[in-house]
Amino acid sequence: MNVKNYLDNYIRLLRVRNLSKHTIDAYNRDLRNYINFIKDMCKINKLTEIRQEHIRSYIHFLNDKNLSSRSVARVLSSINRFHTYLCSENILSENPNTNIKRMKIPQTLPNVLTVEEVEEIIDRIDTNSVLGLRDSALLELLYSCGLRVSEACILRGIDFLQDIEMIRVRGKGKKERLVPIGPKAMKVLNQYILHSRPSLLKRGLEVGEIFLSRNGKPLTRMTIFNILTKYSAGTHIKKQISPHTFRHSFATHLLEGGADLRAVQKMLGHSNIVTTQIYTHLDKQYLQEVHKTFHPRR
Repeated sequence: MNVKNYLDNYIRLLRVRNLSKHTIDAYNRDLRNYINFIKDMCKINKLTEIRQEHIRSYIHFLNDKNLSSRSVARVLSSINRFHTYLCSENILSENPNTNIKRMKIPQTLPNVLTVEEVEEIIDRIDTNSVLGLRDSALLELLYSCGLRVSEACILRGIDFLQDIEMIRVRGKGKKERLVPIGPKAMKVLNQYILHSRPSLLKRGLEVGEIFLSRNGKPLTRMTIFNILTKYSAGTHIKKQISPHTFRHSFATHLLEGGADLRAVQKMLGHSNIVTTQIYTHLDKQYLQEVHKTFHPRR
């Protein structure tokens, strides 16, 4: 079996494990680039011939391309997991990654909007138009429920559980969770489903997803990014804004309001609470700013 076959088998295994398409695509891209480098630059044709020096050469190659330390660390993680898989299948006797130190990634706090900034963006939307009502429902939902953009794309009508004021979210690894939806988001989502969505549906097409394009197809990640960019552009906000910024803001504002960290973890769909704890740093930062601004002996 050649190298490509082993990689194809590994990618199939990731699909069986229900990793998201986005994650699988990243692994596939990282590993194919790595294997091409090993074959073309290191003249290695067998997996058993790969040594630490070959992996180090690839790391230097990536660094020379001016990739961020975070990107290089992600690629290295993909390679390590692939080699671990090969060891588990007895294709390799040992992992050549074993003694390569993990890259230290400087922790950067995510951009977070204030409540007023979120409102400024949403209030710019003209809800009198079909697409405007859709965009308002979309952004209200991103902020009210802290959804990942990929989760918003695949949200279906049957996931809107109006009677219990929740939505059913299919997250990473196809894990489902229930997330409460606020009254403002629920009201505009109802209006969109009743009045705008039927106008976007195309005759003969049965589409279950809630959010549709003008062509009647489910919104893509890039379309949602562009929608948010359009409404953010006319504001005074200087921060970089993406759909994930709304998710960060959702979590931070809940914690600022006194929400329990475990509850926020469940709503975000984080499997590990450590991932959620970054928002406690943001909360501390906010408290420090308040103290500096308003304490009489500043």
